[in-house]
Amino acid sequence: MHRVVALVRPVQSTFELGCAIEAFGTERPEMPQHYTFGVCTETPGPVPTTGGYVMTVSQDLSALDTADSVIIPGWLPVEEPLSDPVRRALLRAHARGARLVTICSGVFALARTGLLDGRSATTHWARAEQLRREFPHVRVEPDRLFVDHGDVATSAGAGAGFDLCLHLVRNDHGAAYAALLARHMVLPPHREVGQARHAPPPAPGDALDGLLPWVDERLGAALSVDDLAAHLGVSPRTLARRSARWFGMSPGAWLLSRRVAAARTLLEETDLPVEAIAMRVGFGSSVNLRRRFRDRTGTTPGAYRREFRVP
Repeated sequence: MHRVVALVRPVQSTFELGCAIEAFGTERPEMPQHYTFGVCTETPGPVPTTGGYVMTVSQDLSALDTADSVIIPGWLPVEEPLSDPVRRALLRAHARGARLVTICSGVFALARTGLLDGRSATTHWARAEQLRREFPHVRVEPDRLFVDHGDVATSAGAGAGFDLCLHLVRNDHGAAYAALLARHMVLPPHREVGQARHAPPPAPGDALDGLLPWVDERLGAALSVDDLAAHLGVSPRTLARRSARWFGMSPGAWLLSRRVAAARTLLEETDLPVEAIAMRVGFGSSVNLRRRFRDRTGTTPGAYRREFRVP
């Protein structure tokens, strides 16, 4: 039996913990049981939760010494440092071969051990920039649902915790067993898409000098970087420097992001055909829109509309 132990802390997120319990700790008579599940905390006793109730945890950090997989189901607030006992317990578990797994914000705790330095990781799209800023040695991949290195694994937002857990079950016991588990949880056994379609369009920034509304009114036209520079009365080179400072990207990439953001709004709020949207936002053809849209969001315009259409 593969022993899974979740490390919880106050205030514990109930959904992230529930992902782990459903995948590893719920007995189903129709299925063979391959895992045992336990919960531990640094100071045993009552642990408040985000659900407004208190759970009692009797096991301390010594439970990690016998775990085959350690799950960190969220870490709130994400700025909370690791205590020395928790850091030592996680590093000790990893050193003897335990698999360390994080769900959503739990990656912040794992990053503080140093085990993610020089490696890729993911988290909820809303916290990706904070993770990149606080841990510059971690390669943050915000569009991934999960990243698995074998010894350490991280998942994106809370729902992606199920994706990661099913992936781990699939690796441990095969696709058929994972598919059966997914069927019991009424979940798809595997999702190909990433987080990009769920994240809102990037904020334009403050120092725009009127560029944003000017561009948004002319998206259907054949705008160029030279046009943007001329509107601001600067050289293309100066615009490139400002764009890097304002948006963290080139002027051309920013213009593309505005076109995709406008297409998202039209897909959500109108019944315009894709060809008409492509012309209205400056892509010229539905083929070009589909290609650019998939590059930016990880899905097609039609699939995006079915998921996010406003009634």
